[in-house]
Amino acid sequence: MTGETPKPPDAVRISAAKCVRCGAPVTPRTRPFCSQRCADIDLAGWLTERYRVPGDEAPAEDGEDGEKP
Repeated sequence: MTGETPKPPDAVRISAAKCVRCGAPVTPRTRPFCSQRCADIDLAGWLTERYRVPGDEAPAEDGEDGEKP
């Protein structure tokens, strides 16, 4: 190098995070939600099985046809 100062990186624009439930700006205390209300609504959705994680069905307990040997 011949005494040149390195060029600083270009600025990166970071947008404010939005609530995954309603789209309002989030607060650090309730992230990724904007309020405790949105967090509670989302939790209720999971508890009432409105949301589900995709996957295989649970295997049968006693074989494929459910009958005991």
